[in-house]
Amino acid sequence: MSKRKRILLFIASVLGAFVVLWWLLARDCPTAGIALTANARNLHRLKNRTYIPKETDFDARVNLNDILQPGDDSRRWSTERAARIHGEVIDVAYARPEATNCFSLCRRDIHILISTRKGTARNEQMVLEVTPRFQESMTDWSKDKLNSMLVGHWCEFEGWLYFDAGHVDQAENTAPHNATNWRATAWELHPVTNIRVVR
Repeated sequence: MSKRKRILLFIASVLGAFVVLWWLLARDCPTAGIALTANARNLHRLKNRTYIPKETDFDARVNLNDILQPGDDSRRWSTERAARIHGEVIDVAYARPEATNCFSLCRRDIHILISTRKGTARNEQMVLEVTPRFQESMTDWSKDKLNSMLVGHWCEFEGWLYFDAGHVDQAENTAPHNATNWRATAWELHPVTNIRVVR
């Protein structure tokens, strides 16, 4: 076998191993997702929490108006606390594949965009995320069902507070007046653990 064929065979073998590993992880992604550092694994575990917050976990000070207040909010709340937030649902859509969910195309977070009223700009909206684990454990939490049930309605959401540092450059509170901002804050409810349509 020529040297060139051996190199091509080696490259094909490595790529094949990566594809098999990705497929296995995508089918049964650990809560730590795919991460090279302990910090990234810990952040993924926060996003992938599966336990429902107890009443003592809720920070009663948190509401949508205060979350949307301008100014650097990176230390405004705590990821150790949960929140109960009311807002108008603007949109429901799948998030892109990400390391938290092992880059699975089938198991993606669902973004729920909320605001204080209809017709707000994207940089005036908060992002809430329904994780694949809650999509699977709750009845009718598919993207299509949530879209038809929630958009245009005032709803109450419960879930764990999470500061998504990966979006600080795309949030109005931490990157003011950036033309590419698509959210008001990097704070999220992630994961959402309960949803109630109010009106």
